[in-house]
Amino acid sequence: MTIRSLKTITALILALVMSKAAFAAAPPKIVIGYQNIPNGEIIAKAKGWYESELGAPIEFKQFDSGRDVNTAFVSGSIDFGLLGTAPAAVGISTGVPYEVFWIHDVIGAAESLVVKNSSGIKDISGLAGKKIAAPFASTAHYSLLAAIELAGVDASKISIIDLQPPDILAAWKRGDIDGAYVWHPTLASLLEDGTVITDSAVLAGKGVLTADIGVVRRGFARDYPEVAARYVAIQKRAIELYRSDPNAAAEAIASQFGITPKEALEQAGQLIWLLPSEQAASEYLGTPGAPGKLAATLKSTADFLVTQGSIEKAASAEDFKTAVNPAFLAAEPE
Repeated sequence: MTIRSLKTITALILALVMSKAAFAAAPPKIVIGYQNIPNGEIIAKAKGWYESELGAPIEFKQFDSGRDVNTAFVSGSIDFGLLGTAPAAVGISTGVPYEVFWIHDVIGAAESLVVKNSSGIKDISGLAGKKIAAPFASTAHYSLLAAIELAGVDASKISIIDLQPPDILAAWKRGDIDGAYVWHPTLASLLEDGTVITDSAVLAGKGVLTADIGVVRRGFARDYPEVAARYVAIQKRAIELYRSDPNAAAEAIASQFGITPKEALEQAGQLIWLLPSEQAASEYLGTPGAPGKLAATLKSTADFLVTQGSIEKAASAEDFKTAVNPAFLAAEPE
């Protein structure tokens, strides 16, 4: 049986699981790997919706970047995870056993290249001879490398340092680095005495698309498809809250980050939030019968990372197609 056939069967099964009455089989525990990003996943966590809707005890594990999320999936220690398109491209290329089933957000100015005001850097060419940090194998790292290439700058002339977001902030405060490509809430802290010279919204306009995506352990999705469908429904609920009552959504985010609702709303506004129906469009996940362009985006990301020496080999286009599963969008319960 092919992967495509399995996806069709999954979609048919999910079509039968449209009410809580059908929510019979449940795992003994669900482990959700999350990152502190101001999107719907954090709103749902603050509201306690996972505990009330998924039908099993919930354990949350926080990660600083997608690289660590990949490691957790390899060890089998989480069921759901959030990571960027770049680490997902790495994960699929290296055989991490998960499926891409959700887009938490399309990244805009929420990820930016910021430099210290005292650094004298005015543009990408000014990075030569400077120390710039980014979490390696993250969307920020991918965007940094792409920005350097697009500007025609020799990356070997730049000291690019691998640091996780908390370590970036510490190094920034010590004066150990001149700049960093990173996301909120660390980005907001750097902007207190820093300046943005490019961001992921600008790069998206030049064809470098990045997103934070949801992945589910392949075995878990097979055994508990209704749980994955309800996870999608929870994300939909969070997006609807953000669109209908942004202040309430901001309060939920702020409660998790220790910032003000105003700051939370500003950070959330730098991301693009997509409902399941919007993610089913051809430019994103698509549908089981008509896969979208996300697989091709992940493939091109992996190919670029090969040219940069970040990974040895990219998975095939077919491997990326089979790793993207839009069936849960089509079957998400009302």
